[in-house]
Amino acid sequence: MSNEPASARASKRRFAGTPSQIRSAASFYKVLAYATGVMLLFVVVEMVAKYGFGAEIVAGGTLADGTDNTLGLLPDGSFEGGVNLSKVVLIVHGWMYVVYLIADFRLWSLMRWPFTRFITIALGGVVPLLSFFMEKRVHGEVERELANHPEAARRY
Repeated sequence: MSNEPASARASKRRFAGTPSQIRSAASFYKVLAYATGVMLLFVVVEMVAKYGFGAEIVAGGTLADGTDNTLGLLPDGSFEGGVNLSKVVLIVHGWMYVVYLIADFRLWSLMRWPFTRFITIALGGVVPLLSFFMEKRVHGEVERELANHPEAARRY
């Protein structure tokens, strides 16, 4: 048993993992934050094309007049075949956001942050450009907390 008072022991910072586990989770989060941010920018481009110009981004396929399409902004229904990149971007971003949430949850749980912190980090994947700023801030906070509380890591 320690000779420190119970209040001093209770106020110490504790992590749910070792510094290497936390740094690994932070690196995983960093990669997913950038990837999700890039995909979210593609979603913005897709939304502008669809709702601003009434067009889909299509690679390949054949136009209504029979000519081949390489890559273009085409009105919906004016092409056959090809890959509708607008839908691909939406699907890929959706699944990437799920993995981003897993990375967020892993880091959040290892750091033992309040639930509101999980929510603010999660918003980084749905607000354009926010994931880039959140990643820098979160990564810096993780490193500061690890440096300021070397005794806090759980030991095996």
